[in-house]
Amino acid sequence: MPRPTPLSGFPEWLPAERIVELQVIERLRRTFEMWGFAPLETRAVEPLDQLLRKGEIDKEVYVLRRLQADPDDEGDAGLALHYDLTVPFARYVLERSGHLQFPFKRYQIQRCWRGERPQEGRYREFTQADLDVVGAGDLPFHYEAELPLVVFEAMDGLPLPPLRMQVNNRKVSQGFFRSLGLEDLGGVLRLVDKLDKIGPDRVGDALQAEAGASPAQAKAVLEFADIRAEDSSVAERVLRLGGDDPMLSEGLAELVRVVETARQNAPGRLVADLRIARGLDYYTGTVYETQLVGHEDLGSVCSGGRYDNLASSGDDRYPGVGLSVGVTRLLSRVFSKGLVTASRKVPTCVLVALPAEERRTECDQVAAGLRRRGVAAEVAPAPDKYGKQIRYADRRGIPFVWFPQDDGTHEVRDIRSGEQVPADPDSWMPPGADLHPSLTPS
Repeated sequence: MPRPTPLSGFPEWLPAERIVELQVIERLRRTFEMWGFAPLETRAVEPLDQLLRKGEIDKEVYVLRRLQADPDDEGDAGLALHYDLTVPFARYVLERSGHLQFPFKRYQIQRCWRGERPQEGRYREFTQADLDVVGAGDLPFHYEAELPLVVFEAMDGLPLPPLRMQVNNRKVSQGFFRSLGLEDLGGVLRLVDKLDKIGPDRVGDALQAEAGASPAQAKAVLEFADIRAEDSSVAERVLRLGGDDPMLSEGLAELVRVVETARQNAPGRLVADLRIARGLDYYTGTVYETQLVGHEDLGSVCSGGRYDNLASSGDDRYPGVGLSVGVTRLLSRVFSKGLVTASRKVPTCVLVALPAEERRTECDQVAAGLRRRGVAAEVAPAPDKYGKQIRYADRRGIPFVWFPQDDGTHEVRDIRSGEQVPADPDSWMPPGADLHPSLTPS
């Protein structure tokens, strides 16, 4: 068969890159659980009408249908692959609410599918790591201030460039726009969200042409969106522009609390940035975007916000707040720029050399004993000359080679230093740093 052509937008990492990915995921998982978030996985497909009911994403949804399905067969009709993990989680909460304890804290690390034009940081198949807190009827605000701290703690344990999170509050934006007399609040938000893409001049023109703003109103919106602060001064700067609205006052109080919590616990990591709007319509309060410092052109690698109405049915409301780490987007930059490498290409810590094929059972027993003690070990594939077996280990990054001796004793060599010493197959352990592959900045 001809050589296959890679599918654009569907990344497949090399083994060494997959090791990096798994360690990033494991770090996120451990941190999320330390903060009390429970693991969850939802199905890959959702009813299409549920996926489309919030936000403008219809052009990016992959629908599900069998290749040989009869045109009149409605069996798979109306099903689609989920494009994020928030909408499936909201559905899950509504279905399982009688079995959950609220506030319900969950994390979810899973694949998503989105029909975007592939480019670095944007894929058709990708992994997200979400954490959300959902309440029944109401949800204490303090979770909106705590979620950034969870992400900072998780990412600080990885040899990656630091994160810098931008935060805003939909109530601040909508309250200010309403105080100006603007009516199409959603339209103004969507235009402000395009500032980084098309610039203030084009946004100002669009505000007048599409959102009905006067030149003075458009100028005030742009001045508002230009405000950034790492402390409570953000409220003073907004009020100096003349905004006066109850929603604005409520939103500013919440925004200040988020900023001050971060300033006290993670100084220099979070900034109030009033141009942050988030394109999806279901956000109602705090919204977050996050840049990898030095790689801002990649876009946001961790986004989310507060949603009060996404999970609701009749009189039952389940407001929530969540953040989503774009694991694949983050790793695309890590790999393309060589920011982080794994200490070896395989998990194997010890290669048991094979003196002769007749001794394979003996070598298998040595490897099995090492594995029982938690040391990843394998036996050499063939009884080649020891020099070739050592080169095999070196090419794969395996740090130790084990040599069964003819007299029944054993020796182990650290092939990095060349040091070879006697070893007891029933008790020998490698240094802790070599037990598993580690991540190091390049």
